Amino acid sequence: MAENAESQQRSRSSSSSKPSFAQVLQFAPFQSAVDEAFWRRLSSLKLDTLGLDQSPIEITGFYAPCSHPQVSKHLTLLSESLPPDPSEQLPSLGMSRGNRNKCPVPGILYNTNTLESFHALDKRSLLNMEAKKIWEDIISGKAEEECAVLSRFLLISFADLKKWSFHYWFAFPALALDPPATLTDLRPASQWFNIEEAESLSAACNEWRNSRLTADVPFFLVTIASNSHASIRPLKDWELCQGQKVLFGFYDPCHLPNNPGWPLRNFLALTCFRWKVKLVRFLCYREKHGLADMGLSLVGEALVSVPEGWRDPHCVPKAVGWEPQKGKLASRCISLRESMDPTRLAISAADLNLKLMRWRTLPSLNLNMLSSVKCLLLGAGTLGCQVARMLMAWGVRKITLLDSGRVAMSNPLRQSLYTFDDCVNGGDLKSSASVRSLKHIFPAVEAEGIALAIPMPGHPVPHGEEASVLNDCKQLQNLILSHDVTFLLTDTRESRWLPTLFCASYNKIAITAALGFDSYLVMRHGAGPDVFQGSGVKDTAEGTLVAAMEKLSTAEGGERRRLGCYFCNDVVAPIDSTSNRTLDQQCTVTRPGLAPIASALAVELLVGILHHPDGICAPGEISNNDVGSNSEQPLGILPHQVRGSISQFSQHVLIGYSSNSCTACCNTVVAEYRKRGMEFVLQAINQPSYLEDLTGLTELMKSASAFQVDWDDDETEDVDADF
Repeated sequence: MAENAESQQRSRSSSSSKPSFAQVLQFAPFQSAVDEAFWRRLSSLKLDTLGLDQSPIEITGFYAPCSHPQVSKHLTLLSESLPPDPSEQLPSLGMSRGNRNKCPVPGILYNTNTLESFHALDKRSLLNMEAKKIWEDIISGKAEEECAVLSRFLLISFADLKKWSFHYWFAFPALALDPPATLTDLRPASQWFNIEEAESLSAACNEWRNSRLTADVPFFLVTIASNSHASIRPLKDWELCQGQKVLFGFYDPCHLPNNPGWPLRNFLALTCFRWKVKLVRFLCYREKHGLADMGLSLVGEALVSVPEGWRDPHCVPKAVGWEPQKGKLASRCISLRESMDPTRLAISAADLNLKLMRWRTLPSLNLNMLSSVKCLLLGAGTLGCQVARMLMAWGVRKITLLDSGRVAMSNPLRQSLYTFDDCVNGGDLKSSASVRSLKHIFPAVEAEGIALAIPMPGHPVPHGEEASVLNDCKQLQNLILSHDVTFLLTDTRESRWLPTLFCASYNKIAITAALGFDSYLVMRHGAGPDVFQGSGVKDTAEGTLVAAMEKLSTAEGGERRRLGCYFCNDVVAPIDSTSNRTLDQQCTVTRPGLAPIASALAVELLVGILHHPDGICAPGEISNNDVGSNSEQPLGILPHQVRGSISQFSQHVLIGYSSNSCTACCNTVVAEYRKRGMEFVLQAINQPSYLEDLTGLTELMKSASAFQVDWDDDETEDVDADF
C-alpha cells in the first residue's frame, strides 16, 4: 500500500471515529444460541446411547459474519452439532462444508448425570484444558491449517429428562495477553481505504465468501498492493505475504462500531507469538445482504507484545471466556416442556422408564423390536383392557383389539379402558371404545378395533349363516397372519380353539390368560407341530429356525419336547359352555385382583419370548437351577405355564408338553386343516365329536371306560399304607 495514499486516506477520517489516545483493546463477547433440535437430539443420545457415560463429546458450533448494523451473530448449536448416531442413519446429520452462513467451530460437551455434578464441575480446569488445546494448535501450526480451532468452545450441561429442562453454560476460551493489547486506531473500513482499495477488497471478500472452498474459513490474510489491488489468502500463506502490507482478517460476529468481536483475541495471540508481529492491523469483516460492507466492517491497529511466560516451553497461558448471563457469570436453564408438541412429549415420557432400564439393569432390552411388534388381542374385556395397557407400558405401539360385545354398566369398574360415558345409550362397541381410550391415554399408539365374533366348536351354524361364519373365520385367519403375537383373552374355552389352531398352523406366538374365581392360568403355546417357515415376530434366519424346530418332539427321551397349547391336556373336544347357565355362570365372576396379575404375567411372557434367542421355540423353564435352562437370560427364566391362586397367595410354574391327541395343535388336526381349509373348520364347529374322532380321543375314552380294576380286598390295607 502506498504510504502517501494511506496518509491521505487517514487525513480524511473524522476525528470522532479515531481514538484520541491509545487504549486497551476491548472485545465484544461471543454470544451463544441453542436450537431446540439440539436439546432433543442430546436427550435421545443420552437415553439411547450414552446412558451413565459422562465422557466428553465432540460437538460443532456454527456462526457467520455480522450482517445487520444492530444485531450480532451468535454461535449456534443445531441438531447436526452432535455426532451422528449410527442407528439413526440420517444422512442430513452429516457435516457439510462450504456453507457461507454456517462456519463450523469445534467444541467439547460435558453432559453430567445430575444437577449436583453439573454445579460441582471444576470450571476453571475445564476452561484451561480447552485453552491449552488452542495454545498447542498455535505452537504446532495447526491453527494455520485449520483456523477454526482458534475459536474452540466449551459447553457443560445437565439434561433433566423428566422435566425436559436443560441447564447449560458456554465458555469461549481466549488466551489472556499480559500486558493487554493496546488499540491505536479503529475505524470503518470505508474510512480506512481509498475508493479503489475498498472496491477491490469488497470484490475479493465476495469471491472468498462465494467459493465453496473458503466460504466457511473464518480467518484469512488480506494484502493490498501498490496498485490498490486487494487479495485474500489463507493463513498458511503467511510466508508468501512477506514484504507486503498485510491485514489480518476474520469473520466478525459483532455489530458494535467501536469493538471487534471475540474471535480476534486468539488471532492476536497467534500473530504476535507465531509470526512475531507487534503492530497488528486487523479487518473485522462484516456483511450486508450477503455482500461485503465496508461501512459496517472495521479496520483497526493494535500494539501487541508477547507475555514473558509464553516463551517457556511448559507454559500454558491463562484464559478467560465463560459466557456471562445478564452481566453476571452464571449458567442458564431452558425448559422445552411448553414448546414441545404434546404428543411428542408424551412419546418421550412414555419411553423414559424403558430407556432408563438400559442404563444399568437391562442394557440388552430391544426397544425397537417392542415398538414394532404387532399384537392381536382377542377379547377386550377385563383381561384385554389390562393386557393392552401393559403392552403400552412395555413400549408396544401396534395393538389390535377384537371383540363383538358392547360396554355394559357393570364393565367400567373392572375393565380399565371404559368409563360411564361408554355405557349409555346401549353401550358402545368394546372394539371402538377400547381403541378410543388407548389413544386418549397415549396418542401415539397405533390401535385398531375389530368388531367380530369368533366362531366356536359346539355352536352349530344354521345353513343360511354358513357363508357369514366362514367369512368371519377367514377374517380371523388374516388377522392372525398379519400380526406377530396373538393373546387369547376371551371368557369361554371354546372361543380359544380356532385362534389356537391358526397360530399352530402358521407358527405364530400365542399367549393365553384365563381366570377362575380365585385362580388364574397364564401360558404360552408351543411352536407348531412341524417345521414351518417364519417364526412369528422373531427375525430369525430360516436355517436357524429350521434347526431349532427339528429338535422339537412329542416323544419321550433326551430330546427337547414341544410345549403344549391350551387344549393339550383335554380329553374332550371344546363344547358349548354358555347355554343353560345361570347368571353367575354366564358372567366372568372373579376376584378383582386376578385380572391385573394375570395380564401382567401374560405380557411379561411375551417380552421374555421376544428377547430369548430361540423365540417361540424356547423350552419351558421352572427355575434358574434347571439343567439345560437358559439361566443367563437377562429377563430371567421363561416359563411355559404360570398357575396362581389368590386365596392361597401362591403361584406355581409348570411345564406341559404337547399331546398327539390335542384337538387344536397336534399334527393330525393341523394337517387336516391345511388339507381341507375352512370346510374342516365348519365341520369342527358343527360337530365337536368330529375332533374327538379325528384325534383318537373317542377310542381313548372307550378304552378307559372298558378298563376295570379288580381290587383285592386282602391287599387294600397294604395299598393304602403305601400311599
